[in-house]
Amino acid sequence: MLTPEQQKWIDHLGDENKVNIVPFDPTSEEKFQKIKKKIHQELGSQFDIQHRGASGMGISGQDEIDVYVPVSKDIFDTALAKLKIIFGKPASHYELERARFRADMKNKRIDVFLINEDSSAWINCIKFEGYIRAHAECLEEYKKLKEKMSGFSVRDYYRNKIEFINEILEKAEEEETH
Repeated sequence: MLTPEQQKWIDHLGDENKVNIVPFDPTSEEKFQKIKKKIHQELGSQFDIQHRGASGMGISGQDEIDVYVPVSKDIFDTALAKLKIIFGKPASHYELERARFRADMKNKRIDVFLINEDSSAWINCIKFEGYIRAHAECLEEYKKLKEKMSGFSVRDYYRNKIEFINEILEKAEEEETH
């Protein structure tokens, strides 16, 4: 099940481009550390730079490294300006919520997300990844879902992925209340 906001986002995606899922790249952590160092040099070492997504969990994915920089709303714009110095204009930007930058390192796409640490997107990211890391069968199910979706349209891929994430978030919520 998708929320109306999620459905709206899915609807803007195209059916032309296909998703390609590849096995986990063991060099991902090394590349993440280099990007992390670069970001720390510009923002300062007090910032928490996190390796998330498929490569952060050690599973198959879209051959990218997801880097998250969670910040408070009051310093979001300052951090955004500094990340623009490193990565240029963001590929997407939702004011005071999230900005996504793209970079490449040795033929590996890097997505750098500046994210409001109080946003539901960030809170749900932490909750989802925490749950599937703690439940190996769910992590394996997620990996298999991603692999099965290779070759599907971007829209179908993200619809299935978000539906799976929502199911896991429901399980996590149930676990928290019991």
